[in-house]
Amino acid sequence: MENNRQNMEQRAEDLLSKMSLQEKLSLCHANSKFTVAGVPHLGIKELTTSDGPHGVREEMSRDNWDALNREDDYCTYLPTATVLAATWNPKLAAKFGDVLGAEARYRKKDIILGPGINIIRNPLCGRNFEYMSEDPCLVSKMVVPLIKGIQANDTAACVKHYALNNQELDRKNVNVEVSKRALHEIYLKGFRAAVCEAGVYSVMGAYNRYENQFCCHNKYLVCDVLKGKWGFDGVYLSDWAGTHSTKEAVNDGLDLEMGTEKPYNEFYLADAFAKMIEEHPKA
Repeated sequence: MENNRQNMEQRAEDLLSKMSLQEKLSLCHANSKFTVAGVPHLGIKELTTSDGPHGVREEMSRDNWDALNREDDYCTYLPTATVLAATWNPKLAAKFGDVLGAEARYRKKDIILGPGINIIRNPLCGRNFEYMSEDPCLVSKMVVPLIKGIQANDTAACVKHYALNNQELDRKNVNVEVSKRALHEIYLKGFRAAVCEAGVYSVMGAYNRYENQFCCHNKYLVCDVLKGKWGFDGVYLSDWAGTHSTKEAVNDGLDLEMGTEKPYNEFYLADAFAKMIEEHPKA
């Protein structure tokens, strides 16, 4: 296992050494609503993501939210996460993940954007249906087999939304205040299981802020806990248009910026990142 890891790291270094700066930057941000550019001359294919936690999304236009209305993109609409968690059945969670991962792979998706495991707190939260439970222990027990089921099909799971995304009202501005003990014992417990027990390949940040810093580039949550204490070495990506700063994104742990509200070259990890590198080449 360790030899395989070392070989993969060496392969990655070899590929990076052959890329131009623009090619490297193209891997840091989206090039359509749900994809990230590849580097064809190095055999790196375009990365394709898809909603959602309960079934592969219908095919969409590359640059807007219009459905393509194709007839070959059907999928199984699985029960919502609240229903799955209510079974208290980890074996069923594994089957759920297997179906989701297999259908995502059949539809040529590399990352399925789920499962969602934020703790249900506010009854008015519009995404409660796609989260599992208000019980962090139940979430932890159910999310591990679900992720393993997805990833057994050569599809990356993307556990979300990290972290403290417990309300929809003003979700892009709210600053969550919570004690460190409650944070780790309640709100991060499921995410820790997803990383440390299930080996999830990707994690999506949340829209809200914690300690007055946006979660998609939050030093404590991402650098100190996720990548530091837990040793996560997968891809940490933003929620769509959840990035707010080039400097913080670069320094505080964001790997991949996804978004919808402006041209792709205007993303924080696109032209602005290139300018930062040019102005501070040794930083």
